[in-house]
Amino acid sequence: MSDRNLLEVSDISVAYGRVTALRNVSLHVAPGEIVAILGANGAGKTTLLNAISGVVPVQSGRIAFMGENTTGRKPWVMCRKGLSHVPEGREIFPGLTVEENLKLIDVNGGGSKFVIDDVLELFPRLRERYYSLGGALSGGEQQMLAIGRGLMSSPKLILFDEPSLGLSPMLSKTVLSAIRGLRERGIASLLVEQNVRAALRIADRAYVIRVGTITAEGNAADLARSPDIQSAYLGL
Repeated sequence: MSDRNLLEVSDISVAYGRVTALRNVSLHVAPGEIVAILGANGAGKTTLLNAISGVVPVQSGRIAFMGENTTGRKPWVMCRKGLSHVPEGREIFPGLTVEENLKLIDVNGGGSKFVIDDVLELFPRLRERYYSLGGALSGGEQQMLAIGRGLMSSPKLILFDEPSLGLSPMLSKTVLSAIRGLRERGIASLLVEQNVRAALRIADRAYVIRVGTITAEGNAADLARSPDIQSAYLGL
């Protein structure tokens, strides 16, 4: 690992009671980089993101963001430091409009600045639904809103947990293309994505996690050509 890395996770372990969810996991993300986390359901992918953002505590190991030890920091502290988390399930406020959901975020993480017009330019459909309640949006629109809300904190790094889950192929492509486009604004992404083929197309690097342990890592294009990855995830 290097001092130039935006995020460094070093040998972290997480347990839920007597069940170990992560064991000695290490990874890093450089500024502006897209890094994918691949693994089957229950492998520990969501737990890993939750540990990095402070949603769940770590038993051991160290997490550093922007060169500072952030192990055990609360999610709102991490958000102020420039780390945004778009969770699985979106977790928007269904009783608030698109406008109100976006305006709720009053944090500046010090990254590329996003205002509401930037979000609406990224996702034009939200402009059409601007005064609609979050609960009245389609699944794809809710995902766009969740990403837009994450961007409103001007993050340096965004954690994405299954952003295309449950979306049509067309909406999935729209969402993943938007994530790829964030790199042009200097925003890094750590991406958990069920569509492994699509994730490897937009990622720079990837890690494979199995039963809470990193079992492979490397350049995304190289992993996409790996017989093990093709057999396990791509059906080839």
